[in-house]
Amino acid sequence: MDLSGWCREHLGAAPAEVLFEHRSISAVFGVRLADGREVVVKAREDEPRVAACVRAQTILAERGFPCPKPITPVIAGVHAEELRPGGEVLVGDSPDVAVRYAEVFGWLMRELADVDEKPLPNPRWARWDHTDPGLWPAIPLLDERDQSTVPAFITEAAERVRERLRATTLPRVLGHADFEAQNLRWHGNTIWAVHDWDSLAWQPEAALAGAASGAFASTTPPTLASIESSAAFLAAYGRFTEEELEVAWAASLWPALHNARWEALHGDPPLCGTAVREQAAERLRRAGVDWRPPSS
Repeated sequence: MDLSGWCREHLGAAPAEVLFEHRSISAVFGVRLADGREVVVKAREDEPRVAACVRAQTILAERGFPCPKPITPVIAGVHAEELRPGGEVLVGDSPDVAVRYAEVFGWLMRELADVDEKPLPNPRWARWDHTDPGLWPAIPLLDERDQSTVPAFITEAAERVRERLRATTLPRVLGHADFEAQNLRWHGNTIWAVHDWDSLAWQPEAALAGAASGAFASTTPPTLASIESSAAFLAAYGRFTEEELEVAWAASLWPALHNARWEALHGDPPLCGTAVREQAAERLRRAGVDWRPPSS
């Protein structure tokens, strides 16, 4: 994108310095403008869901939730928001750490409860509800690779998880679907910033909390929290019915299964793959699904 031209047109000042640049699904630029303001400009594919995410983020920021406040609406897939620097990543996978993340997730979900936005389709790692042919949502970057490299236990566990999640009739709500350590910053015990608002999703609350309970400890590369810590997260988040708990435990596996497939297709070390092999049967048991991984 023409970063300089975009800033002049929509922010009224040209960039004086690019503070940082990160490219993944989106291109993100930290910019100091000529008038001294420091902002973040984020560019990605122009999809209707993106504007819905930024509108929800704006509401959260105006309510005092610790997230960067958008400065512009989404314009052809690009928007600017305030730079919220500082803070530290809270690392660890202990039940105590899980409880701290669950408390923030609960706050976030309460603030979103009356926000009328449906950012569909859901992010690909939370899109077990897709209507594409086959098990996984269509992702050309992955689909064009040799699928035989994906171990059978990953595919089988994903089939069981998806079947369980699609069977629920729980109402959908708005929530954060990439609640990983790498997307949060802390000042000591106080949450300072939650990032990655393009990852909002429209799924059952129990599924969103479950996914977060499995992913909260992830940095780079991502991993899967221990079962003990996921249980602590869910207990701290709030009381669920039996149906909701089963959905939460099923959803706790789906992001890790997505990441395990990615690892296998790219020849990466099987960090999520190993965790899935070790934990899938127990997580599925708690989801009300009887399954054992193949022996090889």
